[in-house]
Amino acid sequence: MQNIAAIAGAVGARLRNRTRSVKLRVREIAMAARAKVPNRDKLANAYRKLLDATSRVVGQASRFSKEITDGVKRAASVRGQVLLEGLRQTLDTMVPRVRQVMRQARARVFGGNTRVPGKILSLFEPSTEVIRKGKASKPNEFGKMIKIQEAENQIVIDCAVYDRRPWDAELLIPAIEIHQARLGRMPYLVAADAAFYSTTNEAAAKAKGVKRVCVPNRATKNAARKREQKKRWFRNGQKWRTGCEGRISVAKRRHGLNRCRYKGESGMRRWVGLGVIADNVINIGRSIAKQTKLE
Repeated sequence: MQNIAAIAGAVGARLRNRTRSVKLRVREIAMAARAKVPNRDKLANAYRKLLDATSRVVGQASRFSKEITDGVKRAASVRGQVLLEGLRQTLDTMVPRVRQVMRQARARVFGGNTRVPGKILSLFEPSTEVIRKGKASKPNEFGKMIKIQEAENQIVIDCAVYDRRPWDAELLIPAIEIHQARLGRMPYLVAADAAFYSTTNEAAAKAKGVKRVCVPNRATKNAARKREQKKRWFRNGQKWRTGCEGRISVAKRRHGLNRCRYKGESGMRRWVGLGVIADNVINIGRSIAKQTKLE
């Protein structure tokens, strides 16, 4: 809205900057939340004031958008008018998102409801999800789930960014089919963590021609199954799978997959794809150099 006022001048609705007021309300919320004995009434009152200020900002944004559409706010040049239209589109995108966040805040703070339909975690990346992995140090993470599928010599043969996090067990058989399609043969051994296990998956993998399915069943009480999981080939497969976990850490540290610098879902897929390509170039080069030395 400040940019719109700078282009269109002092016509139509006057811009009132509420940044200072909002900062004070946010500070009140932070102080009330950090108190040894949180004052719920004080916290709710601060949220009420913040929501009131936000509501006024949203109302002002809606008026600015309408005045650009009606021609009340207009630029002196064609280039300026194009910029105004772009800013109007930004307002029309952000206004409903902010209203949704306001509904979420009211439901959470005043109603105790944390499961609001269409919940938004980020105004700028609305597709962001809460990812719970059961880690004590990081019970909640925010972003998108990425699958990285690795073959021999640490080469990633497939990666995917999911719109909604699927069950891990749903990914095993499609991953085997991708391996066959990309490399022209069925893998001899398939290794994954316990989240990918199901009796259906194990039977389907063996039916497709996988000789050794190295996916542990942590809940088994079957003595034969326990003995199977203690065999050398099974333990070696799990060691290889643990090494694959390092591929994720390397991709995060070396190729920036810990945080996406592009915007939007397409930008996320492009960022992950470029990181995987960069990692594969390094590992393919190492593999070729290793073979050359052996020759």
